[in-house]
Amino acid sequence: MPELHQILLVEDEPDIQIIARLSLERLGGFNLEICNSGSEALVRLETLRPDLILLDVMMPGMDGPTTLLAMRKKFPDLNLPIIFMTAKVQPAELTEYKAMGVLDVIAKPFDPMTLADTIRQIWSQSHV
Repeated sequence: MPELHQILLVEDEPDIQIIARLSLERLGGFNLEICNSGSEALVRLETLRPDLILLDVMMPGMDGPTTLLAMRKKFPDLNLPIIFMTAKVQPAELTEYKAMGVLDVIAKPFDPMTLADTIRQIWSQSHV
């Protein structure tokens, strides 16, 4: 199973960025890069190759699903694992998100103390 080191977080809320950085870098030991928008992530992916992308579903401009489709179109050979993060976790929405090919969906608000372990668990389940 490949190692998980570098995570790209695409999130527009500064408070969530700060909490995620503390949770994933300090507690989880990951390297975290943060983009404020889907369009910024598309530019960063020209040079950055994270092991995993955490992608907020609800963002102004380009939302998470639109960003995911744009990533796949712009980088068709790049098969990056993606986890959506969202407060919208009704069963129909979860089914729709998973149908887009994401590894999983993490509900917001998330527990900062367990976020890194949750991501590791999703990662290991997807690399069986």
